[in-house]
Amino acid sequence: MAKREKILEIRNLSISFATGEGILHAVRGVNLDVHRGETVAIVGESGSGKSVTARAAMGILAPNSHVDSGTMKFWYEEGTGDTRCRREADLLRMSERERRRAVNGRRIAMVFQDPMTSLDPTMAIGEQLMEGMRWHNRLSKAQARRKAVQLLELVGIPEGERRLKQYPHQFSGGQRQRIVIAMALACDPELLICDEPTTALDVTIQARILELIARLQKKLNLSVIYITHDLGVVAKVADFVHVMYAGKIVESGTAEEIFYDPRHPYTWGLLSAIPDLHEKGERLYTIPGTPPNLLHEILGDAFAPRNRYALKIDYRREPPMVRLSDTHSAATWLLDERAPHVELPAALRARIARMKQEGNVL
Repeated sequence: MAKREKILEIRNLSISFATGEGILHAVRGVNLDVHRGETVAIVGESGSGKSVTARAAMGILAPNSHVDSGTMKFWYEEGTGDTRCRREADLLRMSERERRRAVNGRRIAMVFQDPMTSLDPTMAIGEQLMEGMRWHNRLSKAQARRKAVQLLELVGIPEGERRLKQYPHQFSGGQRQRIVIAMALACDPELLICDEPTTALDVTIQARILELIARLQKKLNLSVIYITHDLGVVAKVADFVHVMYAGKIVESGTAEEIFYDPRHPYTWGLLSAIPDLHEKGERLYTIPGTPPNLLHEILGDAFAPRNRYALKIDYRREPPMVRLSDTHSAATWLLDERAPHVELPAALRARIARMKQEGNVL
């Protein structure tokens, strides 16, 4: 097996927000790695901390945020030919000026859920595509224009020369998202962060955007982080999956391990909530209860009040992350050797058996 090259390493990341009601602990001790050319998905309900984690990598946290602890190391290539070398940066320690010059847009780029978040409605898309290239890569206007046309073709928008003069409102929602992806790729980044990039699109356009990102990733050897609440999306794109709940990662593994051998009750709930064509007439499963209020101190396992398999210790002590294999780990007291044996829910067990038989996760 070829050696994997790590490009992002997050250790013990904790982030809080000062609010009118108190301190909200949004991210609580997150650890994860991203390797070159691989896709990592961070999945969980709204408010789980997945988007805050991604935004920390871009340095675009809200003014009321505070990084309480942790490191976020990023390795990138610099120079060409004989002068090419690998550099290391701690993204959390960089000044805004250093980040803008060396990282954001140039080596790490982000695609948001709503393309209009990234597009200026008053500027032609050609100007918006060329802006980053001229700033970071020092290209002339003619060079940047040629590359902008190539980028539009790369993301499946023909007649690039003509369309560079058009404005965002002259494109469909799916086309605008393609333009945002083209903008993200303009300076040849090494890491692409996609924060719910297809949620606002219909199912057909969603599939095309996911296929486009996968194709570009393979062509450009990109590393990709997907932020999503949709395990259906994760099944289509991810090599590795981190399941987040209440600001913590509660299970990590390869896509196969998470879908075929889930060990955390929260992961069981997420998998059970995926619509299944085989279960006609059945009511769609929902995880009971609501996530905890992160303004309050959490004692024990944050998922315990919603967990039908919770043990007494879940309400007193936070479970450790138990290593199940080189790639798979989960934080649940059910994995303790002293815990009673708990089987997967029967419906989920049957679903996983079908997925294995069909050779895919959906």
